[in-house]
Amino acid sequence: MSHATETPVKKLVVLTTLAGLGTAIAFLLVACGGAAAKPPPAAWQPLPKAPGQIDQNRTSVWTGKQLILFGLRRVTALDSRGAPYFVKFIDVAESYDPASKTWTRLSPPPGPGYVPEYNAVWTGKEMLAFGAFHSVAYDPATSTWRTLRKSVGGGLVVWTGHEAIGWGGGCCGDAWGNGLAYDPATDTYRELAPSPLAPSQGPIGAWTGHELVLFSGGFDPAAGKPYPAKLARAAAYNPATDTWRRITPLPNSALGFVGAAAWDGREVLVAGDGASGRAAFAYDPATNRRRALAPMPFGLRDVSAFWTGHRLLVWGGSEAGRGLAYDPGADRWSVLPLAPLHGLATALDWTGRSLVVGSGRHAAAFTPAG
Repeated sequence: MSHATETPVKKLVVLTTLAGLGTAIAFLLVACGGAAAKPPPAAWQPLPKAPGQIDQNRTSVWTGKQLILFGLRRVTALDSRGAPYFVKFIDVAESYDPASKTWTRLSPPPGPGYVPEYNAVWTGKEMLAFGAFHSVAYDPATSTWRTLRKSVGGGLVVWTGHEAIGWGGGCCGDAWGNGLAYDPATDTYRELAPSPLAPSQGPIGAWTGHELVLFSGGFDPAAGKPYPAKLARAAAYNPATDTWRRITPLPNSALGFVGAAAWDGREVLVAGDGASGRAAFAYDPATNRRRALAPMPFGLRDVSAFWTGHRLLVWGGSEAGRGLAYDPGADRWSVLPLAPLHGLATALDWTGRSLVVGSGRHAAAFTPAG
């Protein structure tokens, strides 16, 4: 097995917002071993108000023309003292077209009124949304939903070009260590070969065009201690041969993961790793080598990662999200302006030009410079 090396890496960009505040502020550059450079101009644009409010379990995909999203709205009522109390959840679905800057209300998906969380991918024709106990597909050309026979997993799901591959997941203290693949063209499932990985509720990784690279963490939530060392903390799966190979793990794998990953065309970029959520790394599957990025000035939690072609955008969805930009040439971070949203905002998707984030019925798009 190759040994990992950690050296300074080229730059990447990481983004979030400070929830609860509205207007943009000036950039603050946090240099990591270099002089400050003038940051790019702010580029947040508020979007029109959405027709429906999504309060929880927001799921979305970008189709190339529109953003499709669905989730749950909390319905409340007032008691005799005028205090609100929870009544039920209502399913909400809608789409946004950035070309016309318009929202469209969609019929919600069939199924149970509450699903803990979905992982969604776009196939080029349908949105496939896989939950731990319920899965659906949506065809925007016909505006129709269909219920899938089963899920491919509630951990990490990727689209390979003809299959949705899922691995890991779990609920209520359990962690899964198996995976499935689903082919929507034939409506068939297949089990993945057994992996060498430690089970994980929330693995992170990315599809490289050839392999699914996975970092599973190493903490057993049921036992409250690390998994045995014989179980791998990182592996790559090749669907063409249905085989796994062990790869170099991240240094913080015993802690479990709170970060996110994206493929930049050569490396899997990981941000928000470690106990502090400040660690960032790049992994090269061709050489099985890992290298460290400059540490982030502050940690991120519940993050999503998107590769823009030039930068990595990472959005923190819990507590007070904040924005960072990592410069690949100078190996340094800068703070991005705040999004014009109130409350906690979740990342919706990268449109090829902008990162769209949403909070309730409100959304905004961030367009990086360059």
